Amino acid sequence: MDAEALTARLAAGGFVAADEEAEELLEAAHGDGAALEALVERRLTGEPLAWITGWAPFLSRRVAVTPGVYVPRWQTELLARRALERLPEGGVAIDVCTGSGALAMALAERAGRVYATDVSPEAVACARANGVDAYAGDLFAPLPDGIVADVVVGVVPYVPTGELSLLQRDTFTFETPLSYDGGPDGCAILRRALSGAARVLRSGGALLLELGGDEAALIADDLEYAGYEDVQVLRDEDGDVRGIEATKR
Repeated sequence: MDAEALTARLAAGGFVAADEEAEELLEAAHGDGAALEALVERRLTGEPLAWITGWAPFLSRRVAVTPGVYVPRWQTELLARRALERLPEGGVAIDVCTGSGALAMALAERAGRVYATDVSPEAVACARANGVDAYAGDLFAPLPDGIVADVVVGVVPYVPTGELSLLQRDTFTFETPLSYDGGPDGCAILRRALSGAARVLRSGGALLLELGGDEAALIADDLEYAGYEDVQVLRDEDGDVRGIEATKR
């Protein structure tokens, strides 16, 4: 298969970025036709592309992603860029629910130290392979005592339980709901994350969490109660909600 034929095959399979995916699969096959066919067959089942090629793009870098690990999305890049703006040179950052460690890797460009956590052993192993100082456990629980952070970021699960069925049809053929299920209103883990972050952030430090829909409004009172101010909703160029930014009083 050449690039044009492969693009057409992927497009027929319903993949909207078929041309980009074709390039990545051709690269991963290293000119081996049989290997390419095997990779394409895997993709046509809906297996995440990053699990097949072994990497995903994030802020102009390639992040290694192993099977079973949440794949970083381009939508998260807005959160990452804003976190970099809030992080002082040589500062301390914490990335909860780190997955492959993509956010932590981005923050390491400015930070003196970045800590990351995830409940998934596969994710922790992947993040460590990417050079991230990752700890296995729930949110802030596994971190060493005494950390005072300048920035806390996280892509925690925030899809309302009742809306999981609306995700791409083959998502849970391969991925686990653990990466997506945010409880009845989507905010259960968001609330725990903002509360935990308040205990480790310095005064003036920044909290940045990915979320969507009306969840920023749903956690507004929680942010106020936990001691945050200057809460901003982060939107992409299309006006879609991608996250919140708040400052610890």
